[in-house]
Amino acid sequence: MIPANNTIPYTARPWATGSLIALCVLVFAYQLTLSGAAEEAFIRTYALVPARWDPMSFVTCMFLHGGVMHILSNLWTLWVFGPALEDRLGPQRFLALYFASGLAAGLMHVVFNFSSAVPTIGASGAIAGVIAAYARRFPYAWVNILQPIVIVPVFFMMPALLFAGLWFFSQIMQAAGSLALPAGAGGIAWWAHIGGFVAGWFLVRRLSPPPNATEEATAAAHSALWPWTTWMRWTRWWWRR
Repeated sequence: MIPANNTIPYTARPWATGSLIALCVLVFAYQLTLSGAAEEAFIRTYALVPARWDPMSFVTCMFLHGGVMHILSNLWTLWVFGPALEDRLGPQRFLALYFASGLAAGLMHVVFNFSSAVPTIGASGAIAGVIAAYARRFPYAWVNILQPIVIVPVFFMMPALLFAGLWFFSQIMQAAGSLALPAGAGGIAWWAHIGGFVAGWFLVRRLSPPPNATEEATAAAHSALWPWTTWMRWTRWWWRR
């Protein structure tokens, strides 16, 4: 399931979200300029390696990515959920939640893979925290989901809490299955996703300022109507064809 957009509007410019995306893109662009051996050395220097980690690697690993699809999927998800959450928390609190979720993700990964020499990279642990925080902060929100079926793009709407719950359940199932694999096998840091999600879920309550009642009521009303108005727009468009 690929989140396409959501129902929560935002008014402030999401400079923190945009800055995180821009920094990841710049680092990835630099990676593309490196040769095979140089890129491998660069990743091993700044990635999180459980068997020989250092404190800075918990942060630097969040800005490295292993390929175009890896960075696109991560940054698209951050762009879908980040701006509205940043708008409500403020840039400083949003960045605090993002990096705390990323650190929790790294710690969880090290705990379950303490002897692994495989480098771990990517912002997905921190973004898992953003998904959880968004779902808890906006329990009335809906997410527009893109689900490709072979080559046909199918869109449908889902409550944000349900999306986050299904996503988290899938990570738990994959992480449980990874325990039966040999050390270093797999390639996806499932436990990091779980650690980031749990951190974001609990941190958002501590970091959220008191909600604006009028703003929240308007957002909730918009979210309640959005699936039906979207369905009506699609129906009219299809009928006119």
